[in-house]
Amino acid sequence: MPKKDVPGTGRIIGHQLRWWTELPLIVLVYAAYSAGRLLARGDVSSAVDHGVGILRAEQFLRLDAESPLNRLFTAHAWIGVPADFWYASLHYLVTPAVLVWLFRSRAVHYRAARAWLMISTLIGLVGFTLLPTCPPRLLSAGHGFIDTMAQYSDYGWWGAEASAPRGLGGMTNQYAAMPSLHVGWALWCGVMLWRHGRSPLVRAAAVAYPLITTLVVMGTANHYFFDAVAGAAVMGVGLLLVRPVQRLTGPVMERLRERFTRTAAVASAPESSIVSGECQTSPGERFPRQRKHSAVPGAEPSVHPADAADSAAAPAR
Repeated sequence: MPKKDVPGTGRIIGHQLRWWTELPLIVLVYAAYSAGRLLARGDVSSAVDHGVGILRAEQFLRLDAESPLNRLFTAHAWIGVPADFWYASLHYLVTPAVLVWLFRSRAVHYRAARAWLMISTLIGLVGFTLLPTCPPRLLSAGHGFIDTMAQYSDYGWWGAEASAPRGLGGMTNQYAAMPSLHVGWALWCGVMLWRHGRSPLVRAAAVAYPLITTLVVMGTANHYFFDAVAGAAVMGVGLLLVRPVQRLTGPVMERLRERFTRTAAVASAPESSIVSGECQTSPGERFPRQRKHSAVPGAEPSVHPADAADSAAAPAR
């Protein structure tokens, strides 16, 4: 059945969205992204070379905004500590929250938005693989950067290794700096809030969130300015690819969704009823003259209306 948008309702007639088909898809893509991010660590020496090369290019163009921001964040705890909390948490909270909001109240736009986010994330994974990059905080001390996550680690749950909880630094790829998906995902959230939000407060958040995130990733010495630019560029490329990818994957996704829905329907169907012995009826089937017995002890068995005439004509025994 073809999909039809119902103006003003945010609903789709035909192939309706179901959370039990969307959630496994999102979890699968994120698990693949996380596993690929770990496998794409690359060589440390080449990652350092890439980081130094990016920093020198920025300095040549006078675009190394991360240097003064990092000095500001390390000199003032009232700026650095909230920035570390912002970096360590909002990336993983705001993006799912916006996805859920779109799913529940903007269903007409949800699929394209979800596809844009997933495609861009996979493009970012390609970037981590081809260009492992040492973030500013891991460069030698001569470059003048201080890891604010390590400096203020007593204030939060993170340790000295990126934003991972203490003792779990080995489960993150610290050289996945180019592009910055912190900035990319924040930009996606900003666009969604701007396009589909209603109140001025939501519109203000749509502008502030990606801008503050960009400042945070540089001030905490987790990303270069060019990483942030690359994150925005990845989102742009992902947006351009949404329609072609949907045309290619649409039939496959619909078949998988329908099969999953049928499986769920069969699993939730009531079990067949036993008539006598091992003779069973399928759900909804009724043998002639079959009576439905009341669940109340001692009550008279009920007679189906269709069998009333037959029952009345039957001779007494």
